[in-house]
Amino acid sequence: MAEIIDMPKLSDTMSVGTVVKWNIKEGQTVAFGDILAEIETDKATMELSCTVPGAILKIYADAGSQLPVGEPICAIGKKGEAAPEPKKAAPPKASAPAIPESTGIPCIPEAPASSSTPVAAQSDGSRTKVSPYAKRMAEKAALNVAALSGTGPGGRVVGRDVNAAANAPVAAAPAGPINVAVAPPADGKGVQPDSDAPVSGMRATIARRLVESKNTVPHFYLEVEVDAAPLLALRETLNKRLAESSAEAGLKLSVNDFILKASAEALRRVPAVNASWAGTSIRQHSAVHLAFGVALEDGLVTPVIRDAHSKSLRDIAVDAKGLIAKARSKKLSPAEMSGSTFTVTNLGMYGVTGFYGIINTPNAAILSVGATIKKPVVDANDRVVIGQRMAIGLSGDHRVVDGANGAQFLQALKQILEEPTLILI
Repeated sequence: MAEIIDMPKLSDTMSVGTVVKWNIKEGQTVAFGDILAEIETDKATMELSCTVPGAILKIYADAGSQLPVGEPICAIGKKGEAAPEPKKAAPPKASAPAIPESTGIPCIPEAPASSSTPVAAQSDGSRTKVSPYAKRMAEKAALNVAALSGTGPGGRVVGRDVNAAANAPVAAAPAGPINVAVAPPADGKGVQPDSDAPVSGMRATIARRLVESKNTVPHFYLEVEVDAAPLLALRETLNKRLAESSAEAGLKLSVNDFILKASAEALRRVPAVNASWAGTSIRQHSAVHLAFGVALEDGLVTPVIRDAHSKSLRDIAVDAKGLIAKARSKKLSPAEMSGSTFTVTNLGMYGVTGFYGIINTPNAAILSVGATIKKPVVDANDRVVIGQRMAIGLSGDHRVVDGANGAQFLQALKQILEEPTLILI
């Protein structure tokens, strides 16, 4: 009997998926484990494997189609069998997301709602009616409870309301160009034709998360200038040794590898920065899970190096290169892009001398690394000499990190980078 394959839920926050490419055609026979298609989720592009051997009877969704989770995409059955008529997927019921074990918050069942029709959130005086569980969920998701519609008794905001708001897709942009007042070039020749590109799932998720972070997290900014000459000298020496070693000939250390390792060590010295805001508490993390930015054509992803505090410079370099390769081939799994405690973003390779990143929530801070530039500096003997300087900025969540904590972290990082042999111990 023919079986319909639906759009799968490939990440915990995925509500829609885009069929990027089909690897099969109608009539083709497929076996268990064959890759049917590439599906773009809200986090990455992932492969859809065959779990039902047979012939492809019908492909319901063309490449480029964006469909809700549960919507039919293809049918598999016996050769010559008629393809079943697909049924539209019912709107998914909101369910409370799993709370990470690290939060220590139990999953408390909600009281049954008297009506599933949302009503405006009711207030007693100035306080919105909200269940304790929904309140904790909203704080975790950085949502304003007062702006939510409640489906609980008397308009009470309950867990499913918070879940629905947290997973709601970004509203589609109105058709046609928004800024219709832009005039065409006077000479009739533009830099490129006017066009409107559809927003990918990845770009929509990036937009939503950055707006949430900037609007809900009180950012503050610090910066230090680092003498990068010792780091560059050590890197050159180590890379020469690695090139001479037959076992390590393929490994080459980047400046960013040193930054990542130094950040992990600085977080060990100033653990207050390795924390997260949890609404009614501040979660102090026992391990350093380092996220770092990788630029792709349609956005930025942040793969995570697990337990960076316990890894050597070489181990971090190997992990980073493996994650970068997977990111560029769009093979990162959602698990490889979640659970970070601190983020590093580096634009030095583009010649940017300094900047401040937007915090990758729920991290308490993000480190922004600029290019190393040659400039006149005053040395220890008050002589003006040519130095190699690197600007490093820190964006901090002021709910978690105070200016003094941020400054102590940058001092520790500066010391490690200016005495880089410390990270080899």
